Amino acid sequence: MPASIIERIRTLFEGDPAVKRVADDPILTAELMLLFRMVLADGEAAQAEMDVFKRICRDSFGISEESLTEVLKYLQDYGYENTEARSLGAFGQLPLSRRIALGRHMADIAKADAKLSMQEIELLKRTVSLLHIDPGELVRPE
Repeated sequence: MPASIIERIRTLFEGDPAVKRVADDPILTAELMLLFRMVLADGEAAQAEMDVFKRICRDSFGISEESLTEVLKYLQDYGYENTEARSLGAFGQLPLSRRIALGRHMADIAKADAKLSMQEIELLKRTVSLLHIDPGELVRPE
C-alpha cells in the first residue's frame, strides 16, 4: 500500500509515466492516434470499440486504464504536432511484425461493434497500403 501512495505522489509532481513515454516516442504517439482514429472512423466511439482500444493499450503498449485518460488528453492537446507525413515516415521504419500488429489492432477495433462501416473499411485499406503489408497478414489463423 505505501508504494502505491508514493507512486501517486510521484505522479502528481512528475506527471503520469505513461504520458511521458507516449510524449517521448513519436512512433507510439502516431500508433495510438491511428488506433483512436479507427475508434472514431464510423462517427461514434462505441463501447465495444473503446473496450478493444483499452485492451490493446494495456496488453500491447503497457498503458493502464488509469493512465489512458491522461494519454488521450495528451494526444488531443499535442498529437497534432505529430504530422501525417512524420507518422508515415515513422511507420515505414517499423519492423514488419509491428506494422502487421498495428494493422491487426485496427481491424480488431473496426470489428469490435460487429458492424463495419465504409469509413472503417477505407481507413483500414489505406493504412494497410501505407504500411506496405499484405491484407492477408491481418487474418489470424484460428
